[in-house]
Amino acid sequence: MTITITLLGTGSPIPDPNRAGPSTLISAGGEHLLVDAGRGVLMRLAAAGVGAPQLSAVLLTHLHSDHITDLNDIITTRWVMTLEPTPLTVVGPVGTKSVVDHLLASLAPDIAYRTAHHGDLNHEPPVEVIEVTDGQVALDTAMSVSCAPTDHRPVEPSVGYRIEHGGASVVLAGDTVPCDGLDGLTAGADALVHTVIRKDIIAALPMQRIRDTLDYHSSPSEAGATATRAGVRTLVLTHYVPPLQPGTEEEWRGIAAEEFAGRIELGPDLHRIEIQPRSTQAD
Repeated sequence: MTITITLLGTGSPIPDPNRAGPSTLISAGGEHLLVDAGRGVLMRLAAAGVGAPQLSAVLLTHLHSDHITDLNDIITTRWVMTLEPTPLTVVGPVGTKSVVDHLLASLAPDIAYRTAHHGDLNHEPPVEVIEVTDGQVALDTAMSVSCAPTDHRPVEPSVGYRIEHGGASVVLAGDTVPCDGLDGLTAGADALVHTVIRKDIIAALPMQRIRDTLDYHSSPSEAGATATRAGVRTLVLTHYVPPLQPGTEEEWRGIAAEEFAGRIELGPDLHRIEIQPRSTQAD
């Protein structure tokens, strides 16, 4: 069995014409899980051949604005593109239900317009929220999902996810510094998808607000060290800060390789990585 990782959005909070906001698609067994919902996620999903109605669930690592910017678009689009009530399952840390409730409240005028105009749209957007902290996530999917707390303080709580299918396993760290929760979640996995920040570049910038990001993100080398401790075979870097410029890929890869000797993947939006179970991988 294979798990496909698609880097839908590899950008940061700063708008980028070439990179959508943070979002990753995990596909296996004909099902799709969306991890985070950054700016432009539905456009990237469309380019990947997947629509909002096809999502089994949306998994949020934390509630920073750049990771949930387009959650409202997913809710609305799934609602209007399905012919009968099809609940959208949103999984996230404690606080997610409040965010979803407020999003639905902000959509109230739109909901009223559409239900008044379309006779067959006689229900409001159905959304089911599952708030998680640690352990198995109860989802009705072919993929098994578990989570663990990460460390993105002062953003609390934040979680990472481990997704397994057919013997293959992928961990999505979200934004975090190295921590015990992520180490435990990642141990023995086949792949780790990790957001990264070039601390060597950011530390030299004059704006304090930008330098403030240094203490709650991992560098490529820190992500590499996490992958090495866990014994994963593939490290996938995403959510590049500052933006990954064409021609600098080997520089980023080299920094991660200081701590990790395995396969390192990075690239543009829509970059895909196939992950096979460990038993089928050559040493």
